[in-house]
Amino acid sequence: MRRSVVSEEGETESATSPLSRRIVLLLAALAGLCWAGALTMLIWGSVDRRQPYDALERMVYYILVVAAAVLTFAPVEHRFRLTGLAVEGVSGTALLLYTLAFVPPPTAWLLSPPDAPVYAVMALAVFWFCSSLAMPLLYAAGQRLFRQRARRYDRRRARRQAYEIGLLAALLIVLAGLRTLTPVAVALVALIIGVAELLFLSFVEPEP
Repeated sequence: MRRSVVSEEGETESATSPLSRRIVLLLAALAGLCWAGALTMLIWGSVDRRQPYDALERMVYYILVVAAAVLTFAPVEHRFRLTGLAVEGVSGTALLLYTLAFVPPPTAWLLSPPDAPVYAVMALAVFWFCSSLAMPLLYAAGQRLFRQRARRYDRRRARRQAYEIGLLAALLIVLAGLRTLTPVAVALVALIIGVAELLFLSFVEPEP
């Protein structure tokens, strides 16, 4: 069904058969349908607030969210061998979409006792979700951008950079909660994270 070939860099690659490509396309189509259904229910529920979701609607929503996340992140984890990506992606997606659908939005600032947990949960969900989306993209980009083989296939680098992007997104939630979300503040935080990553690239040895 699948045969292995060795690329010029020495990395083993898989030559997928037409059947394998059909399976990938089928999983992608199912994931797209689940995402469309979950986002439709999310948007419709946020527009029509006359009555909350009933038990059946909640169950359908949960199933669509989890199925969309699993069908999105599990094949990518298997393809790039990014251990833990599916767990973090499913957790971040489920927590984020649950919070958006069922948790009332905060009305006060971050340090207000009733709203502080909402900001914390939202920041955690955004961190997991954004880092999970960024990780495979950064790993794939590294294969094209880096010339050294150790850098090119360094999963630790991709994970670290993805966490930095997730941290930036979570800090935006924190800045919004502190009522200090301004272009200058965002640029300053991004600059600090960017400088830290340059130091990591300079001094941290790549994963063999």
